[in-house]
Amino acid sequence: MSASARTRIKICGITRVDDAHAAIAAGVDAIGLVFYPRSPRCLDTESARSIVDQLPPLVTVVGVFMDQPIEQVREMADQASLDILQLHGDETPEQCRRYGRPYIKGVRMRDDVDLTAIAHAYSDCRGLLLDTFKPGIEGGTGEPFSWKRIPAKLTKPVILAGGLNPANVGEAIETVRPFAVDVSSGVEKAKGVKDSREIERLVSAVWAADRHYQYTNHHK
Repeated sequence: MSASARTRIKICGITRVDDAHAAIAAGVDAIGLVFYPRSPRCLDTESARSIVDQLPPLVTVVGVFMDQPIEQVREMADQASLDILQLHGDETPEQCRRYGRPYIKGVRMRDDVDLTAIAHAYSDCRGLLLDTFKPGIEGGTGEPFSWKRIPAKLTKPVILAGGLNPANVGEAIETVRPFAVDVSSGVEKAKGVKDSREIERLVSAVWAADRHYQYTNHHK
């Protein structure tokens, strides 16, 4: 599934400038800022902008929304200078396209999910972010789903989320070969407060899995 041998890394639920800097220093490709009001990691636009304004270049800033009013999303995206939207609710393809911005479609892995059909329906999304579904919890469950449920071939890049941490991300990459991994609670010491050492451990585990994949395929 991965477009290359290198797995990209996104740390989501960033709420502090120091955590953003720690993630970037460790080698993370993207950070996620949550704007969904019911999330414990939710930011207002002023707080988000204070983080974005202190980022170095070439870091992708992803804004996470879930079934929110269109004008609210547009205003927050503009004010926070977001690079890409992560639409993590039940937004239809038409609703996702109305922003005129690049977007990732979040998919909660319910029992009846058909990822092939979803990839076709959301044909203009930049990728599908696959997350654990748990009734009553809208994202951030901290639990993985069965990675075997992901088809071997999809027309869209897979961003794997849901319960990933430094201990299991290597196995996840070996099993799924996603384009990217997305981690939030797996590198936290409290909700919204990241642990820089755990971020470093995660990045090291991702890079080790990639090296193993490259070595194994080179010696086949």
